Amino acid sequence: MKTFCGRANPTTGALDWVEESEEYDYHQEIARSCYADMLHDHDRNDKYYKGIRAAVSRIKARGERVVVLDIGTGTGLLSMMAVTAGADFCYAVEVFKPMAEAAQCIVKKNNFSEKIKIINKHSSDVTVGPDGDMHEKANLLITELFDTELIGEGALPSYEHAHQNLVKAGCEAVPHRATVYAQLVESELLWSWAQLQPAEVEGARLVPPPAVGRCAGAHSVCDIQLSQVSPSSFTPLSPLCTMFSVDFSKPVSSAFRSNSARFVAQSGGRAQVVLSWWDLDMDPSGAVVCSMAPSWTYPQPATAPWRDHWMQSVYFLPAEIPVAEQEELSLTVCHDDYSLWYSLQSHSSSLQDGRAQTPASRPCCICQAHLVWTRPRFGELNDRRRTGSYVEALRSVLSEDSVCLSVSDASLLPVFAHMLGAKKVFSLENSRMSKQVIEQVLEANSLKGGVELLEIRPEQLTSQDLRGEQISVLMGEPYFSTSLLPWHSLFFWYCRTALAGLLRPGAAILPCSASLHVVAVEFQDLWRIRAPCGTCEGFDVTPMDEMVQRSLDFRESREAEPHPLWEYPCRALTQSAAVMTFDFTQCVPKQPISSQGSLPLIRTGRCHGVALWMEYHLTDDVTVSGGLTQPISEQGSCEWSRHRKQGVYFLRTAWDSSGDGRAAVSYSFTFEPSSGDIKMDFSIEGP
Repeated sequence: MKTFCGRANPTTGALDWVEESEEYDYHQEIARSCYADMLHDHDRNDKYYKGIRAAVSRIKARGERVVVLDIGTGTGLLSMMAVTAGADFCYAVEVFKPMAEAAQCIVKKNNFSEKIKIINKHSSDVTVGPDGDMHEKANLLITELFDTELIGEGALPSYEHAHQNLVKAGCEAVPHRATVYAQLVESELLWSWAQLQPAEVEGARLVPPPAVGRCAGAHSVCDIQLSQVSPSSFTPLSPLCTMFSVDFSKPVSSAFRSNSARFVAQSGGRAQVVLSWWDLDMDPSGAVVCSMAPSWTYPQPATAPWRDHWMQSVYFLPAEIPVAEQEELSLTVCHDDYSLWYSLQSHSSSLQDGRAQTPASRPCCICQAHLVWTRPRFGELNDRRRTGSYVEALRSVLSEDSVCLSVSDASLLPVFAHMLGAKKVFSLENSRMSKQVIEQVLEANSLKGGVELLEIRPEQLTSQDLRGEQISVLMGEPYFSTSLLPWHSLFFWYCRTALAGLLRPGAAILPCSASLHVVAVEFQDLWRIRAPCGTCEGFDVTPMDEMVQRSLDFRESREAEPHPLWEYPCRALTQSAAVMTFDFTQCVPKQPISSQGSLPLIRTGRCHGVALWMEYHLTDDVTVSGGLTQPISEQGSCEWSRHRKQGVYFLRTAWDSSGDGRAAVSYSFTFEPSSGDIKMDFSIEGP
């Protein structure tokens, strides 16, 4: 059965009505899942297996039957480990129906059907009793309910309910314990993701609104691959602090709780950011530990296990606080049932000095900027080199009689244009909130009225809205909050086309064009999220591989997906190439634009796929890249923008390149003006 679905098109801005299969949503969920990444995590699997074997042995030693409750079973892997270790029976709970069906197939394929029962429910709906889902309570609780923040997937409420209703008192648990660690640091890089910094424009200083500086910011955790943030990018102000532990073998509470760690500052600086991660003790003695610590904490960083399902967390203090070396401080972590937040208190100085932060107050954005600008967007707005490029480009096209119109979401570009002396500046804002944020910026810099902010769609803009003026400079970064893939910013081109009748003859368009770039790459680790598993720790999990492939074949395997490649190291195996150019000085064409070609594989390595990004040519001389920020090194090393996600197209089968240039990645692109889609296809041509 198919249904019509209304979907906002991020490229054209239109509401498209498309016919979709009723299975589309769950196919997309499966295709974009990271089940394979978890199964490829041998360190995780091995530690779980060791913990399960030890727990089963302890229960057997007490002369008891081993009855397992496995919450969030996924593929059923941990239940199969438990039965192999000697468990008498397992109740494996999985709420996601397609995954539960795959687990059923996997359990059957591995001949465990008689000892593992798959229950397709949320664990809080599971019943116990003669007619219940479980005939008896379990004495071994196995779970994998964790996310990067540990508790963000509802681990605490699930454990709380399980101890109250589904497991026996004094049960064993794998993992047995989780411990959360944190370190207070000063970091200009990381802090630039939380607060708007002053900017220099032609000798004038643009300052952030006071409300933004006083705001605690967005509450959500910033989860990243902290291994890719160099220790040279931050200064530790505290030792690594043990913040709290949760013993999963005992009743767990999801109620509000706070814990503090007291320490002496090991150096002076500005307390801005808390880096945090956790580890799992798989047994009561702590002999088997699965750690989420970033690679730079290891004596040999290359030996650190890679994970994408569990990363590390960055928390931003409500405000930066100056601290002195040897000052006595307390770092406090609070949590509710789903999230954590941090605050800092001083013991060495008067608490009336204004620096103390209230531990129990949950961060909440009151300035609206943190709701309008994402953390990467804050970083982009604070990038001085990038700002300099836009100021240089604007300077080259502006004159004292310029009438400017900006088309980008909550951009500072119109503010720059006014500061550079444009006669009149208008800006189209996509929401009242983004309009209010830019109004705050203008007011903080005594520029109120310098930019007229219009909450109007481009196709609805009239000459009357522009006070009868014609636009001499149409500008955009372009940045749109609805963009997921790099080329979705071609929405600027559609806006330019809709505004054509309001432009002066010879009006300047900034950027004047954009180009789509590609390079074939070998990923250090990211390939794991799409690679089939086959056999995992001795168990056949091919039904899951087949399920994921079916969902990929439904549509997703023919599409690129967004990833922030600065977090995922890769090597270029080809030269990079511009494969399509979009001329913004002209309207969107009526006919499709196509491009074909090939990229010779000039470096040895395993080609996993292709990275794609956009570059914006502000003028003939000034370009801003949303992808590579430096030329590819001779060895193929790549440096990627931290501000925008790049597109990644995974090849169905990786290709081993000899690097002699005889094999090549062939490509085909077609831009469809009617839909704004870029259809692409890649294949390997080799001897």
